[in-house]
Amino acid sequence: MDIRAYVLNKAKEAKEGAKVLARSSTKQKNLVLLKMAETLRKNAKGLISENKKDIRFAEKKGLSKALIDRLTLNEKRIGEMAQGLVEVTALPDPVGEITKMWQRPNGMTVGRMRVPIGLIGIIYESRPNVTVDAAGLCLKAGNAVILRGGSEAINSNRAIVKVLRDVAKEQALHEGAITFIDIPEREAVTEMLKLEGIIDLIIPRGGEGLIRTVTENSRIPVLKHYKGVCHIFVDRDADLSMAEEICFNAKVQRPGTCNAMETMLVDEGIAETFLPKMMKRLKEAGVRLKGCPEARKTDASLEDLKEEDLYKEYLDLILNVKIVRNIDDAIGHITKYGSSHSDAIVTRDYAKAMRFLKEVDSSAVFVNASTRLNDGYQFGLGAEIGISTDKIHARGPMGLEELTCTKFIVFGNGQLRE
Repeated sequence: MDIRAYVLNKAKEAKEGAKVLARSSTKQKNLVLLKMAETLRKNAKGLISENKKDIRFAEKKGLSKALIDRLTLNEKRIGEMAQGLVEVTALPDPVGEITKMWQRPNGMTVGRMRVPIGLIGIIYESRPNVTVDAAGLCLKAGNAVILRGGSEAINSNRAIVKVLRDVAKEQALHEGAITFIDIPEREAVTEMLKLEGIIDLIIPRGGEGLIRTVTENSRIPVLKHYKGVCHIFVDRDADLSMAEEICFNAKVQRPGTCNAMETMLVDEGIAETFLPKMMKRLKEAGVRLKGCPEARKTDASLEDLKEEDLYKEYLDLILNVKIVRNIDDAIGHITKYGSSHSDAIVTRDYAKAMRFLKEVDSSAVFVNASTRLNDGYQFGLGAEIGISTDKIHARGPMGLEELTCTKFIVFGNGQLRE
């Protein structure tokens, strides 16, 4: 197979889809999304059957339980994927919105209008739900999407994309609007990243290695986050029962996600009270704990926490536990070791909460809430296409508005440059 020609042809088909989508009405896009949601639910058994092939392959490869969990589809998750599409239809269509208008002294009126970006390439690993989220959000924002999932989910993704493309075709929407690179060769990614002028934006979703490879090799602008080294700081003025629930949720609920807590920072003023019960509960849930010297004095069974551990995104039931002197120490730690993704403080002190919000430079900063909530669906965006830690164009969960750009529009009545 000529992989270069294959990828180029797929991208050209997707570009044609982008042209059709750019002139589609909100009503048409919403009808397509609702039909896609309905069809996903109807085809749940077939999707789960294809997904089982991927799970068997992942088990043979020895992937961790957390990664296999990310890969797994079931009735509930397919229902959630479908509901995500329904939620997107209820959101305002950003395309065509005029965000600002002003008049110049010569009488002309200048404004900004939201428009689709065009063709967006999504390169991602493991999670088949990304296929639906990406397709749905891109479609509503008037963008075509070219998807390249990981080889570990190729059967699941191929089946999902077929459902979505079939609906697009039935509803007289160009099926190229949802295009899938359905070959496992890594060269396909390399060729995608060369298609400057055809693909307008690349969004990688996956591990740090994938994202760095994409960023270093792309000729196309990239929106990204490298990793999620997320922290929760339990302040001495925290409600400790609340803190226990938040920390447990942030680590255990789905440890294989980028917004799961990797380091728990505990104020020395409440460490002896808070840590024994918290660590007991985490251990019972199967969490492997690594502690600083002060934390190990509280529980000698903790593994020794090394400097390099503080930079790690485990994506597993492993947690760093570090005792800090105060909020200054906590913020300093997050500044040094964090990845600007999701960080939280648990406290009843308003001044400390506001200081944490102001000084912690992350895409989402929480007070008295789990970092697991850094998510487009949880924030009311309907769904998300990823979480950006970049500071230009989009930061945090990327919903519909973040999948558009603006252009200047000008109304005149014969004005000339003098």
